[in-house]
Amino acid sequence: MLDELDRSIIRQLQEDLPIVRNPYKVLSGHLGISEDEYIKRTKYLAENSFIRRFGAALNHRSLGFSANAMAVWIVPDEKAEDIGKIMASFKEVSHCYQRPAFEGWPYNLFTMIHGKSHDECEKIAELIGEKTGINKYRLIYSTKEFKKTSMKYFVEDNM
Repeated sequence: MLDELDRSIIRQLQEDLPIVRNPYKVLSGHLGISEDEYIKRTKYLAENSFIRRFGAALNHRSLGFSANAMAVWIVPDEKAEDIGKIMASFKEVSHCYQRPAFEGWPYNLFTMIHGKSHDECEKIAELIGEKTGINKYRLIYSTKEFKKTSMKYFVEDNM
């Protein structure tokens, strides 16, 4: 079972991490425990599936990346894993997924490309195509971001 300290750690990890060199030191200090204890308990929570996913989302717009293109690629299924690894290696690519193709939608590999302009995204897609030999793709541009938040499991109102 979870104790109150575990719940407090989970509450903290549901929020944005402090943008400092040692965020866990800051968070542990708010709870009055050592950084080592905080990390140890966080590992325990993850290893025992109390925390199933731990991720980070950057606010790319605040970093100057105002153009986002989902590049959808037609890749032979038997090459998708190897090609996907190459595509994912580009620093401008934040996500790379394989999905099934459908009639009328032949694209099976998806990469989210971030750039400072549409032209930059197009150049990155061209480079990816050159490096992988995949030249059948489309770029779909983001026009509006609706949500970039995580689920909240332990909130003060539910206690």
